[in-house]
Amino acid sequence: MVEPMDIEKNPVPLAMDGVLVVDRELKIISFSKTAERITGYSAQEAVGKPLQDILGPDTTSPSFPILDTLQNGRIFSNLDILFVDRNNVQRSLSVTLSPLCDIQGKVSGVVVTFRDVAEMQHLAYQLMERTYEVLIEKNKLEAILNSITDGVLTIDPEWRITSFNRAAQQITGYSQQEALGQNCGSLLRGSACGQTCPMRRTIETGQPTYNAEVEIITKDGQKIPISVNTALLYDDDGNVVGAVESFRDLSKIRQLTLELEERYRFDNILGKSKPMQELYELLENVVETDATVLIQGESGTGKELVARAIHYNGPRRNKPFVAVSCSALAESLLESELFGHEKGAFTGAIRTKPGRFELANGGTLFLDEIGDVSPAVQVKLLRVLDEQKFERVGGTKTLEVDVRVIAATNKNLLEEVRKGNFREDLYYRLNVVPIWLPPLRERKDDIPLLVQHFIDRFNRKMGKNIRGVSSQALECLMSYHWPGNIRELENAIEQAFVRCRGEEINVEHLPATVQAGTIATEVVKVVTTGRPFEEAEKQVLLQVLREVGGSRTEAARRLGLSKATLWRKMKKFGLL
Repeated sequence: MVEPMDIEKNPVPLAMDGVLVVDRELKIISFSKTAERITGYSAQEAVGKPLQDILGPDTTSPSFPILDTLQNGRIFSNLDILFVDRNNVQRSLSVTLSPLCDIQGKVSGVVVTFRDVAEMQHLAYQLMERTYEVLIEKNKLEAILNSITDGVLTIDPEWRITSFNRAAQQITGYSQQEALGQNCGSLLRGSACGQTCPMRRTIETGQPTYNAEVEIITKDGQKIPISVNTALLYDDDGNVVGAVESFRDLSKIRQLTLELEERYRFDNILGKSKPMQELYELLENVVETDATVLIQGESGTGKELVARAIHYNGPRRNKPFVAVSCSALAESLLESELFGHEKGAFTGAIRTKPGRFELANGGTLFLDEIGDVSPAVQVKLLRVLDEQKFERVGGTKTLEVDVRVIAATNKNLLEEVRKGNFREDLYYRLNVVPIWLPPLRERKDDIPLLVQHFIDRFNRKMGKNIRGVSSQALECLMSYHWPGNIRELENAIEQAFVRCRGEEINVEHLPATVQAGTIATEVVKVVTTGRPFEEAEKQVLLQVLREVGGSRTEAARRLGLSKATLWRKMKKFGLL
């Protein structure tokens, strides 16, 4: 028989853990205060009772390896059992079994540590909801959240690792068995190990450390950047018993950031024509300011690409970029989307929801198709631009934000002002820095460069090795009027990739609309196939109509014809 131990005078793994000790007959000999709280039984009631009387029949199940711990000294973690507490409430517990050895090293009992799973889940939810507010208590909470993506380790006063969660194992490459008991500096070999160590600073000053960036060396010798938070661990008497460190692998985040910045560099806005060179010069001046920008241009000219380039090349690059398509939502929905709403503001508003202005705080809000915004929403937009203040729908609290606004439209916004469809004061507030994106038909010198860019992209995407386009295909691409601009050119090259089996894109691989060029001036090219002119013209019309699902408006747009001219040709060929 082992002597009863006073658990309350010994460090407990965590304040939320219940701890009890059983002897070799599985009778309880010690019972912590947390165990009293979880089970509802007092220590006086529990001590001397068989384990199953307190934690239920699951502890006698063959799948519960307590006998293995007694016989072989093995440790078992994360065992799930159900039991009914003293108040007749069923609880789910996560249990750890550890051997208790006497001075000869023989197993004389088992330390049973258990946590209420519902409490763990509740704390996890609180951690996600409160984030910054609970950083002071993060040392306790993160240590029990073994399922989070952040690595968590704890150390004792001798700098020995006492816990090492799954994420820590995944990030560092060390197993829990390899890490426990090791000096944390010797194991991780961090760039800050020594006097600048965040954990050392916390232990010496008593102050937590947030988001300190250091490098560690993984088991396989790879250097990786991590973001570190540290805090002290205390026992119930307020004595420091160690420290906790949570850390996040920054390598993937940095790689994604680099890829994002690479994608939206200015040199990815392709073009050597004079209009594009003027655009580059303007963008270089715009990015370093916070001025509101109005981008105008036809659909498909790359307005959002320019907006993202302004954001990711400016001082707000590390803050959010939030895009909203103003034409995709009804007026009532757009207002809620932009400014958020309070719970109960309208039918279906079952909870408070932040708007896009709040989500973009500190960064950039891109308002696409701004010309489609209703007068009521225009008024609220004007106030935000003037004061950086607004209220959520259904709310009375005024919120302040720091947001750069970039707007875009394919309409002539000044003409909309003249028609009374758009507020003049809002127009001038948006039009601080006007940017006009030329349609592709006005910068045809850029087509070869754009074509090669798309060929390179689709080669990578589809695993092909297409070298370029034939001279005839390039002539066809150059002669087409491109009503859909760069977006349509990209679509045409992608279609050609699907059809092309060789290493060069030819005319026959291009969409019918592009092959036809502008039917009003160059349909004669299809006569070279040997068919009569009118038969060739009819076949082109049929193919285009099939591609657009019979839409006369879209067919006329693609062919560069008026709808009346298209109707006359369809009537002529019996296609109505």
